[in-house]
Amino acid sequence: MSEPALPVQARSVARAAHWQRYLTDLSAAVREPLPLEPQGRLVRAAGLVLEAAGLRVPVGSVCEVRSPGGPPVPAEVVGFDGDRAFLMPTGEVHGLASGATVVPRPLPAPVLSFGQPLQRWRRREDRTLHLPVGDGLLGRVVDAHGEPLDRQGPLHGVHTEPLVRRPINAMDREPIREPLDTGVRAINAMLTVGRGQRIGLFAGTGVGKSVLLGMMARYTAADVIVVGLIGERGREVKEFIEDILGAEGRARSVVVAAPADAPPLVRLQGAHYATAVAEHFRDEGRHVLLLMDSLTRYAMAQREIALAIGEPPATKGYPPSCFAKLPQLVERSGNAARGGGSITAFYTVLSEGDDQQDPIADAARGILDGHIVLSRELAEAGHYPAIDIERSISRVMTNVAGEPHLAAARRARQLWARHGRARDLIQLGAYAPGHDAELDAAVRLHPQLATLFQQGMHERSMLDASVARLAQVVGG
Repeated sequence: MSEPALPVQARSVARAAHWQRYLTDLSAAVREPLPLEPQGRLVRAAGLVLEAAGLRVPVGSVCEVRSPGGPPVPAEVVGFDGDRAFLMPTGEVHGLASGATVVPRPLPAPVLSFGQPLQRWRRREDRTLHLPVGDGLLGRVVDAHGEPLDRQGPLHGVHTEPLVRRPINAMDREPIREPLDTGVRAINAMLTVGRGQRIGLFAGTGVGKSVLLGMMARYTAADVIVVGLIGERGREVKEFIEDILGAEGRARSVVVAAPADAPPLVRLQGAHYATAVAEHFRDEGRHVLLLMDSLTRYAMAQREIALAIGEPPATKGYPPSCFAKLPQLVERSGNAARGGGSITAFYTVLSEGDDQQDPIADAARGILDGHIVLSRELAEAGHYPAIDIERSISRVMTNVAGEPHLAAARRARQLWARHGRARDLIQLGAYAPGHDAELDAAVRLHPQLATLFQQGMHERSMLDASVARLAQVVGG
């Protein structure tokens, strides 16, 4: 039975008591002193760094530098020395003068609701950067601030989340146990990638890394593709989107572009923003492919910032903070907790002069779950994708591939390497069949292996078909 309705007089008393409590809480909230908004003044602008006196806010806070007669310049606090804060601008600094006011980003205004019990009127001290994420980003091209670049109007169906968050606890992550079909035959057959793996794409300039990224963006079995173009030339951004990514890849992709002419802090934010977008989709249970081009330009941006604020250089001009930032970015990708989504990430690493001992390349090899090396020699010979099978490895292939597949890949690698060691003898005509059975097999199967490892940019090769073809070649 339902409880009898309260008499009119009792309801009036209850309503009056409710309003009395509300007014009491509101009176206490109004009497509570609000924190003063800190302000500073610009005292120095040298190179890439602005220096403000009297500003006491945490590192990572977003501020505005305001000068009379000009628009405010956004900047982020990257360091401090006593009562002086070092800021890195994310916009043009033309027109700024000494004495300009430096104001932290406004805090969220309090929200009073008459339908719910009043909460304490406290301002949340969160001045870090929050950028848009959500399904409204699919098919769009945005900059490092979340502003559209594709002239298709404002974003819809998005909300803001923090730019940087903590990575998932290592003990909570789902282990990598499921293979991922990339659509690239050489990778599927010889360097099988697992869902949730972080792998590096090591290449010099002009060896086809952008084309390979476009192939994976179009053909990889993933729910969402997030592409971070960090430090690329502005011309290459549009070409990658229209010519390489194509309409098929763009429909399920989010492209974050921070070109080479952007300030170094904007390039850093572009990499973190692309990762934050991928994290959002992973938290919704989707499988995400993150393509970041390039990890080296991310490290170079950090180098510019660190040197500008006085950090001493270490290896080849890279300060220690560059090598600390790399794992902080990379560890944010990977699998979620059991039953959740995943981020499979490919980070391109530029090898200066094709030097694989470049400090960033060497550091990346140590924190990634494998590396794919593109060879200039193969590219010059017209072998595309120019993947150097001998120097490439997937550290999780043994966890996601069956024993017959592993045996076939191991045999193919042995034959390919054996032929490479005898290439000079073969070209000089010093090779005579019948003396070395292993070399005879390598010479006989080399054309078939070369064909297996090559693939057109508009050709797709499924994982099962790639493995079956590998077994056919090696068993033939």
